[in-house]
Amino acid sequence: MTERESFGVRLRSAMDSFGPLCVGIDPHPGLLADWGLNDDVAGLESFSLSVVDALAGHIAVLKPQVAFFERHGSRGIAVLEKVLEECRQRNVLTIADAKRGDIGSTMSAYADAWLSDSSPLAADAVTISPYLGFGSLRPALDLARVTGRGVFVLALTSNPDGASLQHRGGQDSVARSIVDDAARENQGAADLGSVGLVIGATVGPALGDLGIDIGAMGGAILAPGIGAQGAGPADLERVFGAAKSNVLASSSRDVLRAGPDAKSMRERAELTATELRIGLTD
Repeated sequence: MTERESFGVRLRSAMDSFGPLCVGIDPHPGLLADWGLNDDVAGLESFSLSVVDALAGHIAVLKPQVAFFERHGSRGIAVLEKVLEECRQRNVLTIADAKRGDIGSTMSAYADAWLSDSSPLAADAVTISPYLGFGSLRPALDLARVTGRGVFVLALTSNPDGASLQHRGGQDSVARSIVDDAARENQGAADLGSVGLVIGATVGPALGDLGIDIGAMGGAILAPGIGAQGAGPADLERVFGAAKSNVLASSSRDVLRAGPDAKSMRERAELTATELRIGLTD
């Protein structure tokens, strides 16, 4: 493999160039209908490649939601492969939002699928779930390091039900143990380590309530919940505080609803990125 810069280095460069915005590629049936497309493989491909075409070179990261491709079977996965390849050709960073997690050889297979140079599904990073134990993620953590890719580990998610598990233990919470494990993985990184966390922009004061020092984690924070879910730049300041410069805010519906017109979608994404940049640097 030709040696490449680490994912953390490449992500920081993209955020510096385009602003701290990640746009999801979420071709759910309602959006396809809004765009005048059928809920089939042809509609899936037209939608997804249109998003890439409109936003490549204008935002930091694109994040295809894997489930919306899987629901169309093998032909949907083929579209996802095409989307990821198109992003590679255009030098757009990608996060495969797959939320994979398992043990042993099965986790190794998931790692190979999303992080191996030989896989047509390889993205620049993948979301993974630690709820079989952080140690179960070792195959993905190790392969990401070898191939210069990254992972985003679910920690404090934006769905209300997440707190019932993630907050359990109070100051010794499940979420805090995940953050501490991620920090250990990132030790020695010059800036952003390649092990990031998923922490919703809608979690309010949870980090403080749970005694979590997110600034010491050393990796990027993928923060869903911007736009349609109700969070904005001011919420990022309140939630992440001193770690705000490491936040990659994720917005999907708010940007995608501006389509199918490419110019409108691009303007919406660039405006959001500008608002986030101002809000996170004030």
